[in-house]
Amino acid sequence: MDRKLDAKLKISKVPQTSDFLVASFYKFSTFQNLSEYRLALVRICSDANMLGTIILADEGINGTISGTDKNVSKVLQFLWETEALIDMRPKFAFAKTAIFKSMRVRIRDEIVALKKDDLNPSQETGKFIQPEKWNDIISDPNTVVIDTRNFYEHSLGTFKGSIKAETQYFRQFPHWVQNNLKILKNKRIAMFCTGGVRCEKASSFLLQNGYEDVVQLDGGILKYLEKIKEKSSLWQGECFVFDNRVTVNHLLDKGDYYLDPLNRIPQKNIKSDD
Repeated sequence: MDRKLDAKLKISKVPQTSDFLVASFYKFSTFQNLSEYRLALVRICSDANMLGTIILADEGINGTISGTDKNVSKVLQFLWETEALIDMRPKFAFAKTAIFKSMRVRIRDEIVALKKDDLNPSQETGKFIQPEKWNDIISDPNTVVIDTRNFYEHSLGTFKGSIKAETQYFRQFPHWVQNNLKILKNKRIAMFCTGGVRCEKASSFLLQNGYEDVVQLDGGILKYLEKIKEKSSLWQGECFVFDNRVTVNHLLDKGDYYLDPLNRIPQKNIKSDD
């Protein structure tokens, strides 16, 4: 199918809303001519009055954008018309107010920094588990569930029974694995993160280091919250997000936390009875 026609078909499925539409996306795929592509993407985002952050690297793209549904669709159409991003699958949410202050498109060494140059998640990564099957996977007593996010994230919410990576930065994850997971190489490892990008790279790292049975939550926590009703959910708490919402609840609405301006650590809003 022609890429432009395929992109238009995808656009027809983008949610319509009078609120701000939030689109989060990533894709591990080989990119070329990054500087040229960045300039074209900057122009598209500027014309569409986008707010958000997009990271480009040789290994792919990772970003979250927000704006009117029509303008978000314009940016997504540009991305979907890129051969490397044809099958990229965004996750959508809604916001009453702007969740970013500006639009940034940056080129970096990695779309999510693990500092392991020999990994190629587009070629080797853990098996994807759809949100509808996730509860069965993590309820299996023979499965070890790993929260790959940082301490300030999983302190606000996580899946019941998960082992939490005690890291401040994702690049510390390999060291944490070496110190904590060596004895679990013969177990099934089920990994999850916010939107999926960290798990895809972390599971690639585990497979490269001798872990044979590694699975990951497809679309991450955000897709799980979108697909699974709260009464059937094994998620506990709120999910940290890297924008002005700080956290989202199970309905993907803005949560009850704010970011302390002094230490940049999430703090819970104290509700008044007045």
